[in-house]
Amino acid sequence: MELHELTVREASEKLASKEISATELTKALLKRTKELEPKVHAFLAVTEERALNDAKVADEAFTAGGSGLPLTGIPFAAKDNILIEGIQATAASKILVNYKAPYSATSMKRLMVQNPVLIGKTNLDEFAMGSSTENSAFGPSRNPHDLERVPGGSSGGSAAAVAAGDVLFAFGTDTGGSVRQPASFCGVVGFKPTYGRISRYGLIALGSSLDQLGIFAKTVEDVAVIATAVSGADENDTTSLPKPVPDYASLLKEDLKGMKIGIPKEYFIDGTDKEVEASVKSAIKKMEELGATVEEMSLPHASYSLAAYYIIMPVEVSANLSRYDGIRYGLSVTGKNLEEVYFNSRSQGFGPEAKRRIMIGTHASSAGYADAYYKKAKLAQKLIKEDFVKAFSKFDLLITPTAPTPAFKVGEKSNDPLSMYLADIFTVALNIAGVPGISVPCGVSSNGLPIGVQLIAPHFKEENLFIGGHALQKSLNLKLKPNI
Repeated sequence: MELHELTVREASEKLASKEISATELTKALLKRTKELEPKVHAFLAVTEERALNDAKVADEAFTAGGSGLPLTGIPFAAKDNILIEGIQATAASKILVNYKAPYSATSMKRLMVQNPVLIGKTNLDEFAMGSSTENSAFGPSRNPHDLERVPGGSSGGSAAAVAAGDVLFAFGTDTGGSVRQPASFCGVVGFKPTYGRISRYGLIALGSSLDQLGIFAKTVEDVAVIATAVSGADENDTTSLPKPVPDYASLLKEDLKGMKIGIPKEYFIDGTDKEVEASVKSAIKKMEELGATVEEMSLPHASYSLAAYYIIMPVEVSANLSRYDGIRYGLSVTGKNLEEVYFNSRSQGFGPEAKRRIMIGTHASSAGYADAYYKKAKLAQKLIKEDFVKAFSKFDLLITPTAPTPAFKVGEKSNDPLSMYLADIFTVALNIAGVPGISVPCGVSSNGLPIGVQLIAPHFKEENLFIGGHALQKSLNLKLKPNI
């Protein structure tokens, strides 16, 4: 097995036993990244000097302390809307092209305690607005399983980096499916926690009531280890909650005896790709074989999720992006007066999708329209959340497709925003309700494209996701390799 094919756990064991060094592992992955970047374009910045220094620090930690921590010396990447002090944070927007983070996100501070190795910052749809990573101001990323197809979005660069073997794990953000959907498209595991489980401090905001840090890795077990490291309350984030954080990896098991799983009938709809539906139903059958009790059920207001999301999120976008005014930081274009500076800076700095969502959000929250749009969307949000609470009074997990199709071709939906928004149809409800979810690879289409299944758990019951996902992944034993 080559070094880029290792899981986090496998690499950690080899590092602890001195079979390999962190420097050796880092150099191997930097070499692979350089070779693949012209094809995949997963990164907006490769931090080679930082990575080699991180690896040196990790090797010194192994020499001084023996086995190290689970993530010591493990190469990773972070989406370029997550702040790491001294490193660029462009959010894939021209308006932040020269911006460097003055401080680190709380999640990154917690991670750095273990001395991992930062390989670089990954590509995304501008300000995390998109489902394909085609909206980046710096060009699209490509899917390692088929370079003519998208890796998903908005965290497509992070998903592609893990799938390609550039890094062993990566961070993204998930506002409406932006970790789970690209995980499905790229054949990796993608996890979104409960809203409030992981601090949002240090994430460049898109929709503040919806955004969450997310995690990509090859295995559910790896994700469980990483989630334990970065979860917990944070005094800098008033939306984080002081819930105890279990050692998730210690709870994993091979069977699902005693687990009750619901199948929401609203998620098996016309328009879903037949191969996706077949793979997900096969995964459901496998979970039954592993001992779970499976039963069809209903989330009656699920059909309102996408419409509510695309009102609530743009309203928050219009507020959050108003800080980019050409005065305090980022791109500044001169004008005759202050209003013209604003206009020129935003006109040149924001891309088409950012402008579209700002306009939608400003309209939906304006006088005379807020009651008709935003207020109704918030009422729908309450009903959607109540559906999940009711469902989880009976079930430990829900299971659905992650995305309605496998990865689509680059350019296929870029001129049809509504079609692009439908790529989130199975994922947005979780952000609306604040519940955790995970996408696990469950099959491959006839043309070799990965397919993911989504597991959904009650608020602050991430362990249910990891238990269910780990057992399923071990049982399916899929071997997905990129076509590069």
